[in-house]
Amino acid sequence: MKNLRILFMLLIATVAGLSAVMLASRWLLQQGSNGITKVAVAAADISLGQQITPEAVKLVDWPAASLPPGVVQDAASLAGRVTKASLSRGEPVLESKLTPVGTKGGLSAVIANGKRAITVRVNDVVGVAGFALPGSFVDIIVNTQKDKQDGKASAERTDQSISKIVLEKILVLAVAQEVNRDETKPKVVNAVTLEVSPDEAEKLDLARSVGSLSLVLRNQMDPRPAETAGATKHSLLKEPVIAAAAPVTRTVQVVRRVAEKTFSGTCIGVISGNQHNQECF
Repeated sequence: MKNLRILFMLLIATVAGLSAVMLASRWLLQQGSNGITKVAVAAADISLGQQITPEAVKLVDWPAASLPPGVVQDAASLAGRVTKASLSRGEPVLESKLTPVGTKGGLSAVIANGKRAITVRVNDVVGVAGFALPGSFVDIIVNTQKDKQDGKASAERTDQSISKIVLEKILVLAVAQEVNRDETKPKVVNAVTLEVSPDEAEKLDLARSVGSLSLVLRNQMDPRPAETAGATKHSLLKEPVIAAAAPVTRTVQVVRRVAEKTFSGTCIGVISGNQHNQECF
């Protein structure tokens, strides 16, 4: 009788233990399923301006508590979308890195609203030795001849060459035919495509027709404008400007002096034929 009681107690303890294990396992599974969600990530490297294909993305498990803002969770909705930033393999696909729905692929997809793309020819010097890469910001310098102006000093009339910054903080969209912004290795190319406003496009087109252009690489975080007067030969060599002497206008006053003779005495008139004279004594 005593042995049966012990066996009964052991059976109850075993059943209670198994029930506790089952309940704990079920609770852990529920918590695990509630803390994991699916997100779309790049299955391979995706370049800027490329259309996303179904094979280019995949769904993976991601902790729900650490979802990036704007992450895409429906892979089917990404078909045909175009990237405006490069994506690395395994990187979550964010709405901020996609162009609006309906945008076609290519460079035009990454041009900001209200902006234009214009290409200028460069060489290894003008192109900042290949460091003007997509995503960089540059200033545009034009070297040209100033218009002659009458009334200026003679030294200024003979010094017509000037270098002046005409455009500032211009975004480089592409170098040659490459738009990938992830590479940092310099590339010497013969053309650079810049993102400009319509007004800046007109200025840049005029600048390259009146002189030679140079690119100046600038800090991406520097918003300060470059307020310069331009560089000339005299300002470069620090030569004094000698102004031409202005003509001096002199006023000449002619003073006429009339000498009047005053005679004291007696004057008589002398008539000789048709002539009449007066003589004083």
